[in-house]
Amino acid sequence: MNIHEYQGKDIFRKYGIPVPKGIPMTDPAGAKAAAQKLIDETKNEYVVVKAQIHAGGRGKAGGVKVVKGADAAQAAANEIFGKTLVTHQTGPAGKKVQRLLVEQGLAIERELYLAVVLDRESRRVTFMASTEGGMDIEEVAAKTPEKILKVFVDPAVGVQPFQGRQLAFGLGLTGDAAKELGQIVTALDKIFMQEDCSLIEINPLIVTKDNHVLALDAKFNLEDNASFRHKQWDEWRDLSEEKEVEVEAKAAGLSYIQLDGNIGCLVNGAGLAMATMDIIKHYGGQPANFLDVGGGATKEAVTKAFKIILSSPTVKGIFVNIFGGIAQCDTIAAGVIAATKELGLSVPLVVRLEGTNVDLGRKMLAESGLKITAVATMGEGAQQIVAQTKGA
Repeated sequence: MNIHEYQGKDIFRKYGIPVPKGIPMTDPAGAKAAAQKLIDETKNEYVVVKAQIHAGGRGKAGGVKVVKGADAAQAAANEIFGKTLVTHQTGPAGKKVQRLLVEQGLAIERELYLAVVLDRESRRVTFMASTEGGMDIEEVAAKTPEKILKVFVDPAVGVQPFQGRQLAFGLGLTGDAAKELGQIVTALDKIFMQEDCSLIEINPLIVTKDNHVLALDAKFNLEDNASFRHKQWDEWRDLSEEKEVEVEAKAAGLSYIQLDGNIGCLVNGAGLAMATMDIIKHYGGQPANFLDVGGGATKEAVTKAFKIILSSPTVKGIFVNIFGGIAQCDTIAAGVIAATKELGLSVPLVVRLEGTNVDLGRKMLAESGLKITAVATMGEGAQQIVAQTKGA
């Protein structure tokens, strides 16, 4: 789950990480008053108007404007609000700006990059830092990987003070800035664990003219599986930033991510779902989605999954790949038959069943009288759906 920058900065404030003063809003009409309030409080005429969307690259797309005076802030807010920003993270469709953040201007000496991620290769919470703040970290990694510093946190003891000093030295910080960076690193480690994050990114982390460090941005990814521990996440979630079909799938208890291909996948188990997408690609096809109906899939869940898959106009065929354990093959077969009849399925459908009650499930499919291609193996199923979809 992603949250907006202003929400992330609220978390930073809670843990003592310094951030600029700012006022979020869902209506651009209040931008002038917000800007004037900040100008009066900071004695600084410069303010920043920032689009709030769940994507990076806002500045390059015209979603961040530094202006002088409250009237200019209002004009910038009017220009940005309602605009569709297209960045490297939004895809070609872009995202419509429906929230703004009006923030105090600051005298910036340097821009740095700082992030906390879960590094699955080392199985450690990892701090990443770079002197190349304000740039896409992917670009830095590709062109100048030596400029990315990494510190790995021992889960038994947590981040240590010397590691904060190590990062400060690597970033060329001295005095107050070096001390404050160490405090920020300690706070970020605490946030990452206590708030159940999978990513915290500050880009840029700025050094001001008077040698202090502030988080000028805040990007958070929160671990969905921990939502039961954080009831406030329901209030933070912005459904307008999520695909409607993915929201619908989540409400139905399905793990679904829409992709750009044309072969719909209905699978039980995340690992098998990923393997199914891989084997479709291997045989020259393009998966249209990731969809895990879960171990306890019911007839109703399978029918709902079919509806969600077919909501994409790009889908030209469906591959059902089930290994029946808790979810029994005859239950899946009943769902497939019911969905095919109810939806009047017109695209090719290939079904591979294996596991508990497999013989009964295959018998139900064979006797259904429907145009369903039943196969015995995953490889055969992938080849069949790729061939039939290309034929379609």
